[in-house]
Amino acid sequence: MQAKKRYLILLSAGACLVLLSYLGGVQLPAASRSRHDRSRNGYRPDQPWPHFSDPLQPFLPWDQADTEEYNMHISPRQKRDVNTSVYKGKRCRMDSCFDFSLCQKNGFKVYVYPQQKGEKISESYQNILSTIEGSRFYTSDPGQACLFVLSLDTLDRDQLSPQYVHNLKTKVQNLPLWNDGRNHLIFNLYSGTWPDYTEDLGFDIGQAMLAKASISTENFRPNFDVSIPLFSKEHPRTGGERGYLKYNSIPPFRKYMLVFKGKRYLTGIGSDTRNALYHVHNAEDVVLLTTCKHGKDWQKHKDARCDKDNAEYDRYDYKEMLHNSTFCLVPRGRRLGSFRFLEALQAACVPVMLSNGWELPFSEIINWNTAAVIGDERLLLQIPTTVRSIHQDKILSLRQQTQFLWEAYFSSVEKIVLTTLEIIQDRVLEQGSRSSLMWNSHPGGLFVLPQYSGDLGDFPFYYATLGIKPYPKFTAVIHAVSPLVSQSQPILKLLVAVAKSQYCAQIIVLWNCDKPLPAKHRWPATSVPVIVIEGENKVMSSRFLPYETIVTDAVLSLDEDTVLSTTEVDFAFTVWQSFPERIVGYPARSHFWDSNKERWGYTSKWTNDYSMVLTGAAIYHRYYHYLYTNYLPTSLKSMVDQLANCEDILMNFLVSAVTKLPPIKVTQKKHTLVSTPPTRYHFAQRQTCMNKFASWFGAMPLVHSQMRLDPVLFKDQVSILRKKYRDIERL
Repeated sequence: MQAKKRYLILLSAGACLVLLSYLGGVQLPAASRSRHDRSRNGYRPDQPWPHFSDPLQPFLPWDQADTEEYNMHISPRQKRDVNTSVYKGKRCRMDSCFDFSLCQKNGFKVYVYPQQKGEKISESYQNILSTIEGSRFYTSDPGQACLFVLSLDTLDRDQLSPQYVHNLKTKVQNLPLWNDGRNHLIFNLYSGTWPDYTEDLGFDIGQAMLAKASISTENFRPNFDVSIPLFSKEHPRTGGERGYLKYNSIPPFRKYMLVFKGKRYLTGIGSDTRNALYHVHNAEDVVLLTTCKHGKDWQKHKDARCDKDNAEYDRYDYKEMLHNSTFCLVPRGRRLGSFRFLEALQAACVPVMLSNGWELPFSEIINWNTAAVIGDERLLLQIPTTVRSIHQDKILSLRQQTQFLWEAYFSSVEKIVLTTLEIIQDRVLEQGSRSSLMWNSHPGGLFVLPQYSGDLGDFPFYYATLGIKPYPKFTAVIHAVSPLVSQSQPILKLLVAVAKSQYCAQIIVLWNCDKPLPAKHRWPATSVPVIVIEGENKVMSSRFLPYETIVTDAVLSLDEDTVLSTTEVDFAFTVWQSFPERIVGYPARSHFWDSNKERWGYTSKWTNDYSMVLTGAAIYHRYYHYLYTNYLPTSLKSMVDQLANCEDILMNFLVSAVTKLPPIKVTQKKHTLVSTPPTRYHFAQRQTCMNKFASWFGAMPLVHSQMRLDPVLFKDQVSILRKKYRDIERL
């Protein structure tokens, strides 16, 4: 009897399979292929640390959109339009959808379309456009442009948003330079709308590149699109706050191990992960809080846990949790990206990513394995055990990297936009692109210009990493603005003293005087070459041009009236060799905040505190000449040239912005280095400069210091014969 039943069951199953196959309901090979394709697109061979299983695809893959639930919310026409707009340029890459010839003549220049009358622009998008227009990439001539950016606001493409721009499809197509989006860059933070939140922008982007937040790995076009972080409208345009890690605590553990506080979605896409967080919340060192109290009709959808969750949610202060936790959970929201990502980075709270299929911000250049834990939504219950198993040395390393990445690329809209443009420029100029080390180590890719050199050893920031030292000679650059009328002038005495230094390779006299160049015999005979160069346009900024005649790593910058001995030059250079990325020198100045005038002040009072070393007698790396000339905006350099003042302050601002460190003052002198006494007008000019410079940098980059480096046995009560730099004490 039992055998007969088994026979009938097998016969029925076989009949069903035949019927389903006949009706086209079973397509085993195709299903197998689909799984293979999804695995190939979602799997990354360089699995993030710690090792989780391969990440899931987005919750609603485009090739699986024909589900009953999906079709309940979208009409066939809408679905067809979505697939058309997303997939039309799906295969676009730089070699197929970008015209490199536009960049060959004038380099990497970016044109912003003029704003059209009556078009509303959000504050965030205006910040993006202002950043581009204030950058060194900007051109007002479309004929010189390599890249084009729309003035039409494309940031928020959620149809329910008040910032949504209507009829964008027609407006874009009518642009005279659109050319099917070729060489265009479109910025977007929000795409799609309730309830599905697709990645459709509502218009055909053609062959344009996307700089998009919350973009999925499935729709991301590698080496063509740029994934950017989701940032709020309050995100600062320039500068931005520093990271919150003030000092390293050993061991690097905080009050909480893992925290999260945010909305819980009761229905719709993005609800699954946050709804499950209560399973790992223990109210002790793992505090994961959610609330369903948001939206107009939340009470209609509230579940049995809502009241308890809301009460627990209100007991904790979010900032207190953020600043006192080792790890911060960053689960997906309605879209893949979340504001929690940038908040965790700034707070030095190591992000634990739970957003399967999200292409992380600037993934093309940033190695996120060194700053975040990449989790898997399917393995939520394993997250606490995983983060507890991470060694404290690794935690400290992760935390330090969050601070570097935050300050280098994410702390302002300006840095996000400039990083996006630099990534695209690296693609355009493949021969001069940055290495991974340049992007992922201090000072970051924005301050390391690959056009200067492709060799890491030519930059002052990588000597320790590479295990090398700078070239053991310097080039002296003396800035001359007065005619040579007497053989007893300070410039001639200075030239002789510098030439006697054992570390001097050559001396360059930059002639910025209105009088003709002196005859060759007027200069004293020296043991090193003396090269006289006529200054370009006789302006102050010309002293920091990257002259090809400077062949050494170190530059000794000198004013014509500086008084220095050979011993002082030797000692300063010896100190600089240990700090090649900083300014090392003698005359120090400081800045302060004037609370009465609510502005920055400048002082030359002789105290133990300083934040600048003037370039009238200072040594620094020659790369800063290139950075000064090619990184700083024309507006600041023009201001310096018009005032014939403040170029030394601007150089200090630049170096401190790059290094995040103060300069280094060497042995105090009893006599004044600069012979010309400053006037009250001179001081007023310099204070104006400081505030103008601080405004452009977005914050005050100068760092105070009280450290002074003296020779060994300096001023000690021992025989002068035992001292190497004995002449310094006699000055």
